[in-house]
Amino acid sequence: MATKKKVVTKELGINDQTPREIVEELNKFIVGQDDAKKSVAIALRNRWRSHKIPDDMRDDVIPKNILMIGSTGVGKTEIARRLAKLVKAPFIKVEATKFTEVGYVGRDVESIIRDLAQTAVRMVRKQRTEEVKEKAAANAVERLLDVLVPEPKRSQNPLGKLFGNAEPENQTEEVEDTSKKPGREFVRKRLLAGKLEDQVIELEVADRGKPMVGMFSGSSLEGMGDNLQDMVSSLIPKRMRKRKVTVATARKILEQEEAEKLIDMEEVSETAVELAERSGIVFLDEIDKVAVKGSSSGPDVSREGVQRDILPIVEGSTVMTKYGPVKTDHILFIAAGAFHTAKPSDLIPELQGRFPIRVELKSLVKADFEKILTEPQNALLKQYKALLQTEGLALDFQTSAIERIADLAEHVNEQSEDIGARRLHTLLEKLLEQISFEAPDMVKDGKTEVTIDAAYVDERLKDIAKNRDLSQFIL
Repeated sequence: MATKKKVVTKELGINDQTPREIVEELNKFIVGQDDAKKSVAIALRNRWRSHKIPDDMRDDVIPKNILMIGSTGVGKTEIARRLAKLVKAPFIKVEATKFTEVGYVGRDVESIIRDLAQTAVRMVRKQRTEEVKEKAAANAVERLLDVLVPEPKRSQNPLGKLFGNAEPENQTEEVEDTSKKPGREFVRKRLLAGKLEDQVIELEVADRGKPMVGMFSGSSLEGMGDNLQDMVSSLIPKRMRKRKVTVATARKILEQEEAEKLIDMEEVSETAVELAERSGIVFLDEIDKVAVKGSSSGPDVSREGVQRDILPIVEGSTVMTKYGPVKTDHILFIAAGAFHTAKPSDLIPELQGRFPIRVELKSLVKADFEKILTEPQNALLKQYKALLQTEGLALDFQTSAIERIADLAEHVNEQSEDIGARRLHTLLEKLLEQISFEAPDMVKDGKTEVTIDAAYVDERLKDIAKNRDLSQFIL
C-alpha cells in the first residue's frame, strides 16, 4: 500500500523539470516578471529535492513561502495557476477577504485546507478512474447486454414452491447457458460496432438527490456539516429510479457506476491526504486587504484577527477534514497583494516571517503589452482571430495597429487606475465592437477579410486617446 501511494504522489505532485525548464514553460503564457518566475521555479525544484533527501531529514525541510507584491493584472495569479498545472498538484486560490475572525460572520480559515483536500481527492479519483477505465467499460457492456437481452424468466412449479421443493438440479446450468446464447453474442457484436447507440432503453439508476449545499456554510461547523451529510447518506439506502436513455448515455452512466465499484475510496482518501500534505499549493490573494496600517481599532481589529487565524495554518498545524487529518507543514503558500494603501510591514510580524521570499512584480509597459497581444499560446489577438474565424471572417492585425493598442494601454493605465493586462480586454472589445456585430452580414456580402491598422485603431479609440475622463471605458 505504502509503495503504491508513493508512486501516485510522485506522478501527481512532483515535477522533475529543472528551474530553467519551468521558467520556459511559464514563458509560454506569461510575459515578463522574470524574478517571480525564477522564485516559483526554485520553490518547485526544492519540492523535488526534498523528496530525494533521507527520510530523517525530509520532515525538517519546509517550503519557503512566497509573497508577491504588484498591481492587479501583472500576472500574480496566472503564475501560481500555471505552476500548479505544471506540477499536477492540488491547487486552491482563495481571497483573504473572504475570511473573518472567528466569532464574526464569515468563513472559517480551516476551510482552505478542507477545500485543498477535496481538490486532491478529485485528482486522485480521476487518476484511479483512468486506471480502471477498460475494466469498467467491459463491465458496463455486460450490464447493457443484460438490459438489451434479458434472461428468460424461470417458470416455477406452484406445488414445489408450496412444499419447499427446490428447482430441478439442471436449472442452474440452463440459466448459465442463456448468457451464452447466440442472440446475446449477436447483440454484443452490434453493440461494440456502435450500431445501437441511438436505441432508447429503460435503465435503473441510483437517485442521488440534491446535495444539502450551504447547510452549514458561513460557520465554523462547515467540516462537521460535511461529515454529517456523508454519514446520513451512508445510512440511508440508495433509492433506485428508472430512466429512459439512449444506449450511448446508458454506457456512460454504467461505466461511471462500475468505475466507482472498482475504486477503493479509502485508499483514494489516504493518497489524497498525503498528496495535499506534500504537494499542495495555496494561493492567498488580496493579502494586503487584511493588513492593518498602524495601530487602530474598530473593524481593523477583525482584519488583524484574520491574520492571526491564518497564521497557524501557514506555520504548520493539523486540520481535520472528512478524509482525515491534514498537516499543513509542507504545503506551499503563495500570498499576493497590490499593497497600494498598505505595506508588507503592516502585516503582523509573525505572518511576515512565514513569507521569507518576497518578489515585486513590475508594472507593464508598452513593450510588455505588445508581447502579451501576440506571443503567449493564449494571446488575446489569437483568441479574437479564432472567434471571428468561426463566422468565416479573417482578421489581420498590422504591426502598426498592435503598437498603437499597446501605446494606448500604457497611456490609459498611467492616466487612470493601473489594471495591468486587463486593460487590453477593454481596448480590444471597444476596437472590435463594430466588426463583431456586423461579422455575419459582412460574410454574407462577400467580405471575408478585415485589416486592422493604426488608422482604424485611432478612429475607433479616439475618445480614449483624447479624453482624460475615461470612466466609461474602465473595467
